[in-house]
Amino acid sequence: MDFLGIDVGKSELHAAILQDERASTKNVPNSETGIRQLITWLKNRKAENIHACLESTGGWSEAVALALHREGYLVSIVNPCRIKAFAQSEMLRTKTDAVDAALIARFCRLHKPEPWEPPTPEVLALQALVRRYQSLTAMCTEEQNRLGAPMLTEEVRVSVEKHIEHLRNELEEIDRKIDKLFEDHPPLRKQRDLLTSIPGIGETTAARILGEMPHIAEFRDVKAVVAYAGLSPRHYQSGSIQRSSRLAKIGNGQLRCSLYFPAIAALRYNPIVKSLGARLQERGKAKMSIIAAAMRKLLVLAYGVLKSGQPFDPAYVTP
Repeated sequence: MDFLGIDVGKSELHAAILQDERASTKNVPNSETGIRQLITWLKNRKAENIHACLESTGGWSEAVALALHREGYLVSIVNPCRIKAFAQSEMLRTKTDAVDAALIARFCRLHKPEPWEPPTPEVLALQALVRRYQSLTAMCTEEQNRLGAPMLTEEVRVSVEKHIEHLRNELEEIDRKIDKLFEDHPPLRKQRDLLTSIPGIGETTAARILGEMPHIAEFRDVKAVVAYAGLSPRHYQSGSIQRSSRLAKIGNGQLRCSLYFPAIAALRYNPIVKSLGARLQERGKAKMSIIAAAMRKLLVLAYGVLKSGQPFDPAYVTP
């Protein structure tokens, strides 16, 4: 098997392929034309049985990953932290795009990461809409904060208010598109309805979970789900030194942010999460630790209803 490492940039793709002991590199634009050039290059090198590996870089890596998957190649998308740790293990002192691509190819050959399955077209559309909704929400918040700035002139205030109105209209439009997407795809709508049966998870949060974790029900266990979201507790103990546990935050930050406010609501209205919060409070845990635990519990509940296909049951005790 040949191993292909791709260092994904906004404008360029830097590829390195390992064939036996030979290594070759290729740089192409990160565009449809560039991706076709990359595939042609692979075919010219008689590379057919390929395991390709890329870092997870948001939207910049998805197009090339989809194209390689359609060609029948095995594709893996890995957390950049794994590649960084692998580079440290090799004690690399040089960092260039070509070096990084070769590093990813060696990582792929040694660790053979799990294959990536592309989401369905409707899930890809949902993910794009949800991420756009989050971006617009952040912009709207920034503009609202500007209205409270000192020495704000009347002209600037009018401009900011117009922009806020435009952003709110855009948010309403995206909401309608998300609703239509669920209407047009009954299996996706069923998953959303299962998630919204959990107190604390509304339609917006359900859409974010399904967009960021399209294969959540296929994870091997709840630990893998929690780790994917970066919600696993990180313990530090070395000799006599022991520090407070914190979130690992090695995972999907979009999903993690989406669960913060729902967790606060669940601590009030979800009987299972509320009970968990009360127990942690009795043990003297800090407020943020309790919210983090509530976020984990919500994600575990989401995994449970999607895995079982049954709506939330408050009488069921989750692990």
